[in-house]
Amino acid sequence: MLKLIETFSGIGAQAQALKNLNVDYKTVTTVDWEIGAIYAYDIIHNGKQDLTEYRHHNKESLIESVGRFNLSGDGKKALSDKALQAMSTIQLKKILAAINRTKNLVDITQVHANDLPEGDILTYSFPCQDLSAGRYWHHYTGGIDRDANNRSTLLWQIERILKEYQMLAKPMPRFLLMENVSDILSSKNIDNFREWQRFLEKMGYVNKVSTLDARNFGIPQSRVRTYMLSVRADSDAQADYIDRYLMDNDLEMIALPDEKIRNIGEFLRLDYSNPVYRQEATDSTPNYTDSRQRIFENSRILAIDDKPQKNVFARTVTTKQDRDPNSGIVEYRNIKFTPWNKHYRNLTPRECFLLMGFDEKDFDNLEAQNDVVRKGQKMLPQSKLIKLAGNSIVVPVLEEIFKQVVELNQQLG
Repeated sequence: MLKLIETFSGIGAQAQALKNLNVDYKTVTTVDWEIGAIYAYDIIHNGKQDLTEYRHHNKESLIESVGRFNLSGDGKKALSDKALQAMSTIQLKKILAAINRTKNLVDITQVHANDLPEGDILTYSFPCQDLSAGRYWHHYTGGIDRDANNRSTLLWQIERILKEYQMLAKPMPRFLLMENVSDILSSKNIDNFREWQRFLEKMGYVNKVSTLDARNFGIPQSRVRTYMLSVRADSDAQADYIDRYLMDNDLEMIALPDEKIRNIGEFLRLDYSNPVYRQEATDSTPNYTDSRQRIFENSRILAIDDKPQKNVFARTVTTKQDRDPNSGIVEYRNIKFTPWNKHYRNLTPRECFLLMGFDEKDFDNLEAQNDVVRKGQKMLPQSKLIKLAGNSIVVPVLEEIFKQVVELNQQLG
């Protein structure tokens, strides 16, 4: 059995990939501080919560229990005491249950090697805000400099943890998997990234860096991300074997012709006779303002009414759809859902999840447990669902990487 440690776990794309491959695996711990991601991960991978064991808690005891963790509402800054106090009892119960069921250690800066169970795979898709192309608009210019004091420098927490493994003489995970935006290889970040690679090499790892586009793995979404698979070798002979294997099985050599990419229509929900799909489409139709007229004019049209376009793919699914650029839109010509916008709709949260390679049943389960926790507020609002999808990793890409992990693990013994 492969034991998985998911740091910066999000909604668990790595676990989903292993599950899809029918690999014998177990997630032994997760690490994520963002409340929405913690809850979504729990429902997707563990199913409906049973809150019976929390029935004797009152709000004060729940605040005390949840307040021990350094949680975040947006993944950028810590949750304030005021925000915690404003949560309902049911919301607090759901958060606490999700933390416990996902074995979540929450704050990567407080995680130590002796806190982690033995693991075979450690994944670290650390925050990309300070690396991505849009960072300059938001004044995020530190990249992964050690002393930049931003979210992307959380990469160096993994270095600290691996050093602790070494100090404790604790067996390190055989496999490490990094995922991030391709700007990690840009001129601003490359020196720091190479420093990180050299550190891993000193720790006995053989590194293979791959920049992969989801379109080459069957998903009609242009999403280019950089991955690094690091495999620990016990000898020079093993290191040579691993290096040859990764070179001979270079995933960058996969290039699907356009006709092999699945049609965008498989991922859009255009059957508006289905009341669920119709309501989701309505909810994803914004008010038509001057700024949204520009969005409409600049966006890629993925479908017209209930007919998908041919030979078209979505742009990158990001954390927002009501923006320019977005992933693409569905144009209205003969179908009119709302009086406030007769021109187009954005992608729905369901469609965003599907374009990230998650199963529709997983989204259905998530929606079934997406309870109202305060007046007019669900546990996971529409904007949060889209953000969770945009922050995730395309599952079929991970599947191909994990096929290599499984094969190498068998061959290395």
